Amino acid sequence: MSTTANSAAGTGLSEKQHRILTYLRENAEDQTYFKSRLIADNLNLSAKEVGTNMTAIADGEFDISVEKWGYSSSTTWMVTE
Repeated sequence: MSTTANSAAGTGLSEKQHRILTYLRENAEDQTYFKSRLIADNLNLSAKEVGTNMTAIADGEFDISVEKWGYSSSTTWMVTE
């Protein structure tokens, strides 16, 4: 596997994390709160995969801010630009 695949676009993110970040960037203007299971449905991942990978995005320095917001039938994330 190439370094680019392991560290998507030089951000230090995995391919799954990069896909999630891209999804959030594309939808953050229209929406503030995202449930892991709904992100998972849109990206053909499991809710567990989304939750596990969101931590790297939340802890990273990106053009959006991600904060774990709550849990009600699925983890909810607050995303702001």
